[in-house]
Amino acid sequence: MNLEEQFERQAKIAAGLKIAYARMLEFKRQRNSEVVVMRDGKIVRIKP
Repeated sequence: MNLEEQFERQAKIAAGLKIAYARMLEFKRQRNSEVVVMRDGKIVRIKP
């Protein structure tokens, strides 16, 4: 696998992660449930 193929694969993975994150937020909004994230080393619950 050459360098160009690696960059292309990395871009596809990043795009897929963005789509998955957007879908997760939409799911959380529909269910009115919290999103749990880590901020400054602390676990925080957020209402989307």
